[in-house]
Amino acid sequence: ACAVLRTPKEEQCAPAMQAAIDGGFEIVEFTLTTPGCLDRVSDFRAKLDGKVMVGCGTVMDIPDAMAAMDAGSEFLVAPVLVPEVVTWCRMHNIVIIPGCQTPTEAYTAYKAGAPVQKIFPGVAGGAAWVKAVSAALPMLALNPTSGVDLDNAGDFLSGGASSVGLVAPLF
Repeated sequence: ACAVLRTPKEEQCAPAMQAAIDGGFEIVEFTLTTPGCLDRVSDFRAKLDGKVMVGCGTVMDIPDAMAAMDAGSEFLVAPVLVPEVVTWCRMHNIVIIPGCQTPTEAYTAYKAGAPVQKIFPGVAGGAAWVKAVSAALPMLALNPTSGVDLDNAGDFLSGGASSVGLVAPLF
């Protein structure tokens, strides 16, 4: 499970993510829509290097990807499938997790080199969608995000999701 932080207030960012880490999360994502995101990626990488995997989300283009990697991001996430970003990441051996909502998008992302496909929003199709798509396309590594909470995370995982992203319900 990945803790995905999106907040409009920069001063809330570090304490909220630290609480998630203190609660046991070993994979965290700061979104570029959060003020000061890249500084937080850099700060958390410096203090937690090797203990927690730190990524950057809402990556929409190659300049975003470059800035996130320069800040120390260990993986990138996007809310949509941007083929040129997936290609750029594949060429630079960077894990990219693009957002997909249809089986075609998820398979296209996989074929383009995305090792994990973010199902966004996860609530749209729910655990039944993940189960059906995982059965038909077992090569995919689906990561439903947004709409996943403590009450349904197990349903997503038992239905074939390889991982989940917890956003607002977590924080």
